[in-house]
Amino acid sequence: MKFLSLTVAFLLAGLFASAQVLPSFQLGIKAGANFSKFDSDNTFSSENRAGFYGGLWARVGAAGVYFQPELYVSGKKADLVSDATGEVNKVRFTSLDVPLLVGTKFGAAGIGVRLNTGPMFSLILDENQSFSQAAGSVFRADFKNQALAWQFGAGLDIKKLSFDARYELGLSKINKAGYPGTKLNLFTVGLGYRIL
Repeated sequence: MKFLSLTVAFLLAGLFASAQVLPSFQLGIKAGANFSKFDSDNTFSSENRAGFYGGLWARVGAAGVYFQPELYVSGKKADLVSDATGEVNKVRFTSLDVPLLVGTKFGAAGIGVRLNTGPMFSLILDENQSFSQAAGSVFRADFKNQALAWQFGAGLDIKKLSFDARYELGLSKINKAGYPGTKLNLFTVGLGYRIL
């Protein structure tokens, strides 16, 4: 319900913001860093680790409200620490991420502030885990090929450059059945460049 309320609030803010009234289409590239953390059911703790992402974004909108689909490759990392043994497992993912964001933008003279929110679909392309011997079966979980998350973010546009900061809340458990429930949360920062 919170997600729906925030989405409606962004849309209403856009209707009353001083922003571009005519429909527009923009296309760009972006890259940045993400900081991943696993949220589990009290079996292990997780420390934030830096990863990367890069890809394309598009923005269609009018009257201060826009729809922004994105497509990028993301490398996600986390260190899992067993609460029972203290052993560390380094987990690495490469995924194809597709955020579908709705937002509002206001500003003038080529400078604008954006607020956005929406679902993010993730397909795991590659999974590489290094297991410590003493970690045992706690970390020997296979991960699902897809995940669902929700993003909340803000951005700043200056001419063709854009700066973004987002929080991504994992909604689906990414490990397969039979293992402790695990969700992946991220904080991302990025730099984009508008091509069109």
